[in-house]
Amino acid sequence: MCGRYASARKKHELLEEFQVELDGDPGKELGPDYNVAPTKNVYAVLSRVPKDAERAVRQLRIVKWGLVPAWAKDPSVGSRMINARIETVAEKPSYRQAFAKRRCLLPADGYFEWMPVAAEGAGKQAKKKQPYFIHPADGGVLAMAGLYEFWKDPSRADDDPLKWLVTCTVITTDAEDDLGRIHDRMPMMIERERWAEWLDPKLTDTAQASELLVPADPGRLTAVPVSTDVNNVRNNGPDLIKPLPPQEESPLF
Repeated sequence: MCGRYASARKKHELLEEFQVELDGDPGKELGPDYNVAPTKNVYAVLSRVPKDAERAVRQLRIVKWGLVPAWAKDPSVGSRMINARIETVAEKPSYRQAFAKRRCLLPADGYFEWMPVAAEGAGKQAKKKQPYFIHPADGGVLAMAGLYEFWKDPSRADDDPLKWLVTCTVITTDAEDDLGRIHDRMPMMIERERWAEWLDPKLTDTAQASELLVPADPGRLTAVPVSTDVNNVRNNGPDLIKPLPPQEESPLF
């Protein structure tokens, strides 16, 4: 699964990086977050056809991580829908409509995974988990494949700005060999040349959309051990993605 990631780029950087035409939340900006956790607000790049417009417009929106299907009775289900598996995303009722019509990109600097390792000075059965920060080797942005959804709160008036809740989920796939030793799953990333097709709301054929989900090439991402401070969601800051000095790394065996 992908349950934690870092997103520290400023809004204006994302607007430029993803060639966004419309700032969907012009009065809001998220601060740098080095410990993004489920239910937090995050940036999403998506493409929609505005009312009375003839074409789709690429926009940057602030959404909540944890997808709430339109038919859900309670938005709390979103905390259990932070990831959608590539193997079933086109079939599961919670995701299939969004996969066909509401695909997005979730910008990240990288994501975290935890690898079980032997605890120093303990018996063979004792284990602890070493966190790793996994990010593009070239330092570029990680565009994670995502889905977004709208949920209408029946308890609020139609003119209430909180009437509509916009949420998202991250699509995951099998980890490539080098990263599979840390965790068997990883977020599906979309390479730049496929961004336009992935975001195109006119592409509703799920078979064609699935063809755009190509695993990252070996070596495209790199992993570094980081401090266990990231384990606590209350901790934040750039030190969370700073590689540990060699003497502080946990032994792999």
